[in-house]
Amino acid sequence: MLRGAVAQRYAQALYDLAEAQGLVDQVEQELRAVNQVIADSREFQKVLYHPRITAQEKKDVLKSIFAGRISPITENFLFLLVDRHRETYLGDIAEHYASLADRARNIVKARVTSAIELTKEEKKKLGEVLNRITRKKVQTEYSVDPALIGGVVVRIGDRVIDGSLRTRLASLREHLRQIS
Repeated sequence: MLRGAVAQRYAQALYDLAEAQGLVDQVEQELRAVNQVIADSREFQKVLYHPRITAQEKKDVLKSIFAGRISPITENFLFLLVDRHRETYLGDIAEHYASLADRARNIVKARVTSAIELTKEEKKKLGEVLNRITRKKVQTEYSVDPALIGGVVVRIGDRVIDGSLRTRLASLREHLRQIS
């Protein structure tokens, strides 16, 4: 089974359970925290991902580290991952879980690339336009790419809005080639 499919299934199951108990936000925060602790500790990763360490030993380590810090739903989910040898998928599961939670909150993420750094006012106006276009609350991430020459490129999910000067020049060049 593909890594993304596994992560989506587990994330969806956890989300459904958390939603039924009204713990969506709490579980999301706990997954992020657990994932961060694992990412920050090379020794912890070695223990958690080592194939010769038994599931019970891994669960004992998880319990000793996170006891009282995470909800029973998150703790049991971590134990399930260990029992099914899916602990390496936790980062992907946390990412998919967050996207499910964002979808429920009517939040969408956008990546905006511009030729030059946008001012706060430009970012604010662009954010308002994106909110209006998508009819959702847009969380934007900005980056600069001088190769665009001018304008911006906005990526929202699988949609791309390309208002860059580079693309306009390329289409003008193609149009001139066709008419000559």
